[in-house]
Amino acid sequence: MLPFLDRKRRITTPVSPFDKSTVVSIFPKKIHEVKHTIQPGIFDIGAGTYDKPAVLVVGPSSWWRDIPEDDSIIEIPTSSVQIANSIVVDYANGLLGCNMGDHMPGIFFIPGIALTSDEVKSKHKKELDSAREKQRNWFALLVRMADSLWATSNGNPRSISDDARLAARELNITNKDWLSDAQVMEMVRCVACGALRNPLYPICATCKAIADPELAKKHGLQFAS
Repeated sequence: MLPFLDRKRRITTPVSPFDKSTVVSIFPKKIHEVKHTIQPGIFDIGAGTYDKPAVLVVGPSSWWRDIPEDDSIIEIPTSSVQIANSIVVDYANGLLGCNMGDHMPGIFFIPGIALTSDEVKSKHKKELDSAREKQRNWFALLVRMADSLWATSNGNPRSISDDARLAARELNITNKDWLSDAQVMEMVRCVACGALRNPLYPICATCKAIADPELAKKHGLQFAS
């Protein structure tokens, strides 16, 4: 309950019990959206897959307009369609690589109806297929961006987002150095120049010194004397 509601006379507005929409997610990550200015304003969607989409049925939420003349507030309902759209847009918009078009996480909503996961699969396959294609496009883009960031950051694991690692796993990509444990790849200082370097490689990319002779020997690297 919003705290100011207890201090003013409330003028409520009837809300239709049939105003329902369904938010669907095939994104393999939990979604937690909080909207502080409406009630109810907390929305949680479990991790989903194409074969088992996660669903959240939402109804209308309300915000409150202050009427100072008689120290009251009036309830302003917001339809389930607006709420469902807000959940999708507010979560996805601004994610790295997401353009809210053909590159975005697999979340969408079906307006005006409450559906189960099985009903979404049986009645809305077209929407699921579209969401899967958009998500695959986004995942592929995240992997390409991660490759670029890995190269330009001298293999700094902090340059790779969790979403990029998730994308690679979902696309069954396993041959990326940046998929290794981030703790193992923690950057260290080069003993020769002090620049940060990736300890998985024996040569400092900054000064070209052999920073780890043992590792170089292990991989059979030979250098001119």
